[in-house]
Amino acid sequence: MTPEMIEIAISTFITLFVVIDPIGIAPLFGVLTQGMSPSNRNKMAVKGMFVGGVVLFLFALAGDSILSTLGISMPAFKTAGGALLFLIAIEMIFEKRTRRREKRTDKVEAEMEETEEDDDISVFPIGIPFVAGPGSIATVMLLMSQHKGDGMEQAVVLASLGVTLLVSLVLFLGGVFVLQKLGNSIATAMTRIMGIILAALAVQYVFDGIKETFII
Repeated sequence: MTPEMIEIAISTFITLFVVIDPIGIAPLFGVLTQGMSPSNRNKMAVKGMFVGGVVLFLFALAGDSILSTLGISMPAFKTAGGALLFLIAIEMIFEKRTRRREKRTDKVEAEMEETEEDDDISVFPIGIPFVAGPGSIATVMLLMSQHKGDGMEQAVVLASLGVTLLVSLVLFLGGVFVLQKLGNSIATAMTRIMGIILAALAVQYVFDGIKETFII
């Protein structure tokens, strides 16, 4: 693999890792699966990651066709996608995203208590929207569009997406351990740091979109 390909792989992995935020999701997964048997917990993690992965790979491969059908130009999508990611970054920095996820977790947890059985949380909220949410869907489409016309570079992006999902799955499988050992203060600090990184990436997407609009 050439240095350029390695750079693309690392950049893609970091971007997707920040957007999907498995470090922030893992403790919530631990909360949602408390009381479940280890086998059922593992099943929820694998199925949830599979569902989210299928959605992300679908938009990565067919996103350009979807935009063309809707009559949306890629520069416009880059600008809008960058703005969306910037809002997500702001929420991460000020912990609003974490609070919203916790509220959704509390709601699902309450529903599980009412039924008094282990509900299937793999599709919602784990697969969608925790893994495959608006931010991560927009990100994979933007990353693929950056390397449009180069099959090898797009393959590297897809491979990096797969690695990100595998790392997220490992964190999910250790969700209960992460919940007990990581601590809220460390998790909050890491979320804010990743939010700052994402904000910078989002601004760059907006700049690229505006630049390409005027060039076209």
